[in-house]
Amino acid sequence: MRLGPAAGGGRAAEKRGAKPRLYVLDGLRLLAALAVVFWHYTGYQRHPAMWGGDSSRIVPEFSSWAAYGWSGVELFFLISGFVICMSAWGRTVGEFFVSRVVRLFPAYWVCLLITSAVVLTTRPTWMWNIDRFHYTDVLTNLTMLQNGVGGAMDIDPVYWTLWIELRFYVLFAVLVALGQLTYRRVVMFCAVWTLGAVAAAVSGWAVLDLVFDPEYAPLFIAGIAMYLIHRFGPDLLLWGVVGLNWLLAQHRMLQIVSGYQTDAGHRLSFTLCFGIVSASFLVMIAAALGRLDRIRGRWIVAAGALTYPLYLLHEEIGWLVISELHTRMNPYLLVLSLVGVMLLASWLVHRLVERPLAGVLKRRLTAALERARRIDAGEPEQIWSKAAALTCEPAADPRGAGS
Repeated sequence: MRLGPAAGGGRAAEKRGAKPRLYVLDGLRLLAALAVVFWHYTGYQRHPAMWGGDSSRIVPEFSSWAAYGWSGVELFFLISGFVICMSAWGRTVGEFFVSRVVRLFPAYWVCLLITSAVVLTTRPTWMWNIDRFHYTDVLTNLTMLQNGVGGAMDIDPVYWTLWIELRFYVLFAVLVALGQLTYRRVVMFCAVWTLGAVAAAVSGWAVLDLVFDPEYAPLFIAGIAMYLIHRFGPDLLLWGVVGLNWLLAQHRMLQIVSGYQTDAGHRLSFTLCFGIVSASFLVMIAAALGRLDRIRGRWIVAAGALTYPLYLLHEEIGWLVISELHTRMNPYLLVLSLVGVMLLASWLVHRLVERPLAGVLKRRLTAALERARRIDAGEPEQIWSKAAALTCEPAADPRGAGS
């Protein structure tokens, strides 16, 4: 987000018949986000002017392992497959739609506007195609569909993962729209998506690649199967889905690692990359089997809430801070201080913007969907208008807005 966003669990999930919240997922999301942050701050070498030289010489103790921090995105996608299936279980397609909009857009809008203000003010030289950057790009980015619009650019490069996540949500929304989620229905979805992703990879058809996303589909599919293991217990069929997509994921890693080697400016160990992604599978399997249930606590939930704003805020603004201060501060102190400031900013975005705006947005969208249902049912206007007004009353527990 998720690197993109995920939500679910808690009391709402228990009411739908799911198991209690997996606290460990919140902790894993934050660890994945921090890995990506350190990758961008100390492992990424495409913008040497940021440090005034090669960061592997300036902050070698960070850079040596941060060069593999991009793998946090792979873990994000595994978690997303797991949590989206969990949060959609027992919901209608309308409820699923509301949950995704509420979870994705409030934090995204404010982080986008903050980053846009910084970029428009400073116009950093490392930003892609900065000479043609225009405020219309900001407006287009508000839709979160800029990667699907020709000629539009991401205000912050990290937004590329949101396009991957959105395509996954649309696919899963189609499944939810077809009827109540069941074990067999979701397993069939995993099978069809796996075959579609394999076919897309060799077909050369752009539309198949767009729909089935062969590069990252194995991670989402494996995450979905892991949730089924968590909910219903393991069996050979589910282990087969996870195992098959682990094999496909490691094959796709050859191409993915090749791209990140260019960004890192040096050769990456494929064996180590393979081990990191395999470890991500193993830790998610352990979580699905309940082996990590002892990891719990409200502080973990609070830490996980920082993940999405941290991911959205850290890159462009962080690069600008490093470029301005790297000659004035100890580089290690600079990186650690910057990460701390970004975590604080993420908490402020979550507490002051994301939570209150999510509550309002959820109530308004729910009322709009209920109004549409009543209109289609032919109910008198005075009835459904009063019902819509009642629906818009403040929720009893605003903390449930993102569930």
